[in-house]
Amino acid sequence: MKKLINDPKNVVIEAVAGFEAAHGDIVRVSHDPIFIARSDAPVHGKVGIVSGGGSGHEPLHGGFVGYGMLDAAVPGAVFTSPTPDPILAATQVVDGGAGVLHLVKNYTGDVLNFETAADLASAEGIEVRAVIINDDVAVKDSLYTAGRRGVAGTVLVEKITGAAAERGDDLAAVVAVAEKVNSRVRTMGVALTPCVVPHAGEPSFVLADDEIEIGIGIHGEPGRERIKLEPADAIVDRLLAPILDDLPFVAGDAVLLFVNGMGGTPQVELYIVFRRAAEVLAEKGITVTRSLVGNYTTSLEMAGTSISVLKLDEELTSLWDAPVQTAALRWGR
Repeated sequence: MKKLINDPKNVVIEAVAGFEAAHGDIVRVSHDPIFIARSDAPVHGKVGIVSGGGSGHEPLHGGFVGYGMLDAAVPGAVFTSPTPDPILAATQVVDGGAGVLHLVKNYTGDVLNFETAADLASAEGIEVRAVIINDDVAVKDSLYTAGRRGVAGTVLVEKITGAAAERGDDLAAVVAVAEKVNSRVRTMGVALTPCVVPHAGEPSFVLADDEIEIGIGIHGEPGRERIKLEPADAIVDRLLAPILDDLPFVAGDAVLLFVNGMGGTPQVELYIVFRRAAEVLAEKGITVTRSLVGNYTTSLEMAGTSISVLKLDEELTSLWDAPVQTAALRWGR
C-alpha cells in the first residue's frame, strides 16, 4: 500500500484539519465531535441542510458545504457511517429556526444513525426531515443496503436542494425538491480497479488485469456482472441502457448529464465517456442542457466512472444554475 498518510487511524482527522486550513473562508470545523459547517451557520430563517457519510468519497460531502448547497457535512471513518453524536451536533449548529433536512445516502448505517440523530434533535424541539437518496440502478440490495444505493446522484440532490433552501423555501418545500430530484435521477457505475482502504492495507476486492465490474458501488460492493475490458464506447452503452430504461427517459426530455470519476480516472477519460453518452442521448432524442464532469463522488483511488442522468424541468434547471460557493462547486457568485 502506497498512500500519502501518516497513521491510518488519523486519516480523517488530519484530512479534515487540512480542509479547514484550505477553505476557512467558506467553512468552520468542529473537531470534537467532528463535522464541517458553513462559516455563517446558522442562517436565521433558512432551512438547514445536513449530509454526510463515510470518508473516502471526497469531495462528497465536505466539499459541498457552503452558500447554495450544504450547511453541514458529517464525515465518518473511511467507508464507515458517522455516529449519531456528530450528526446531532451538526444539526444543532445549522438550525436557524426553519427546520433541518437530512440528505442521507441509502446505506444501512447512514440511515440508522441519521434517524437516531433526528430523533434526538426532535426531542430538543428541532424539526427534522430526511430524504433517502437511492439513485443507483445497478442492484436492488447489496452488502450495505436494503433497496437501491445512494451514489453520485447525491451531488445533484445536494446542489439543487441547497439552492431551494437558499432562496427561502420552507422545510416542506425543500423536502419536496429533494424528493423530486431523487425521483428523477438515475446512476450506474463501473470499476476498472479496486481501492485500498487505509486501515485494511489491501485491495477491497480483486479484479484481473483484463476485467471490469459493471454496476459497482462506491465502497467496492459487487455490481451486476464482471466482464472482460471493452472499449470505452461499449462500456458507456452498457451503463446507459439500464439508466435510460429505468425512469424511463424518452425523446423530448431535457437532462443534466453527469459523468463522475471514482478517484483514479483522469479527466481525459471522463470526457471520452461524456462524448459517447451525449451521442447516445442525442440519438434517442434526449437533449443534454446541463452537464457536470469530474471526480465528485469518489471511492478513494478506484479507477472507474459512473454516469448519472437527471430529467430536468424549468424549476430544476433554475435551481441547478443558482449561485453556489463551496470548495468543490462554485459559480454565479
